[in-house]
Amino acid sequence: MRGRSVERLRRLRWRLTVLFTVMNTLGLVVLAPLLIVLNGTRTDDRVNHELDLVTEAMVRLIRDDNTLGLDQLSRDPLYDRCPSFVVLPGGATSFPPSHSGRVCAPVDQAVLDQVATEAVSSGNRVRADREATNGRDVRMLALPFKDSSQRYAGAVVAWDDTADEAAQHRNLVLTVLASCAVLIAAAALLGYWLSGRAIRPAMAALEQQEGLLADTAHDLRTPVAALRALAEAAAQDPEQRAELLPRTVRLAGRMGDIIDGLLVRARLAAGVEQLSMQLVWLDQLVAGVVEDTPAGSAQVSVVTVPTMVRADPSLVMRAIGNLFSNALRHGRGPNGQAVVTVTVADGRVTVADQGPGVDLARGEEMFERFHSGGGSSGLGLSIVRWVALSHGGDLKVYNGEEGGAIFEFSLPVAAPPDGADR
Repeated sequence: MRGRSVERLRRLRWRLTVLFTVMNTLGLVVLAPLLIVLNGTRTDDRVNHELDLVTEAMVRLIRDDNTLGLDQLSRDPLYDRCPSFVVLPGGATSFPPSHSGRVCAPVDQAVLDQVATEAVSSGNRVRADREATNGRDVRMLALPFKDSSQRYAGAVVAWDDTADEAAQHRNLVLTVLASCAVLIAAAALLGYWLSGRAIRPAMAALEQQEGLLADTAHDLRTPVAALRALAEAAAQDPEQRAELLPRTVRLAGRMGDIIDGLLVRARLAAGVEQLSMQLVWLDQLVAGVVEDTPAGSAQVSVVTVPTMVRADPSLVMRAIGNLFSNALRHGRGPNGQAVVTVTVADGRVTVADQGPGVDLARGEEMFERFHSGGGSSGLGLSIVRWVALSHGGDLKVYNGEEGGAIFEFSLPVAAPPDGADR
């Protein structure tokens, strides 16, 4: 299927895919940094809380002892835990440093003295990120304390190793970025699939339009050729006009029925109309189609048994006409003459010829559009099968034992009403 309309639909599909992907990407661009920031903040808050807990606990112990009895610190449960801490004079007074019982991260004494001095001189707690002697990152907190005379006498400095938290945060960042990439790719694929589903009705409408035009050309070809032949015969032999005129009128009416049937099929496919079902004598309908179809030099025999079905007459006439015309074109025997036998009984219409038969290995392919192997448009059998299935029937094809193709078009049999007149 080609054309500007199809190309526009394809471009629309890509635009919808890009729009869907961009919208999801924008959402991820907002959420991913927010998640990263929240994780970093949570990590910082945890470390700061641990440092605050240690320094404030030690300052309370020191304040309770007016003589700065630092030996009381070892009685606290935090003395032997991480984070590590040390009590330093920070340049305010002179007393020996008092370290905690456990060194969780080795830090140079000069770094500790610097942070303690800064806290004592400013009178505020001081936070700092430094590097331990083993090369790992540490966070430090210095909390100054006062003596009994309310003068700053020193500071408690606590520190904790933050390298593991930083590594976890980096891993989280990488995971978030990788997840965003995967989600964006998934969004693109999902957008392509959803946009395809969104434009599928439009594509189906274009296919139906194309099929309707092809079916129209296919179905009108035979009656138009017959109408032309009748007109040429009437023009060449005026004496036959009285005989040919009724047939011409019937063919014109049949062409109108074909067009009506095509329109009905289009409306049925669109879901805006239902089949015009009515009781029909199938044998009479088939005999009329055979009589109105020019057979040329073909040898045609019709065997019918009264059969009533409930069907849409115009569509069934199209289906039978396609089968009969197909047999006339492709059912020629070795002598070049087409021999066609049409049988009607028990809701089944069998059209048999003496041609080369069909390739049964093609299976379902022969019933699809544009897959005819006989040089035709490939629409005839697809139309016939569609009509059969829409009526709850079926179309079967097989080869005869003595050669030739046999097509069996079946419809559900309906009981004739009491007193039905044939």
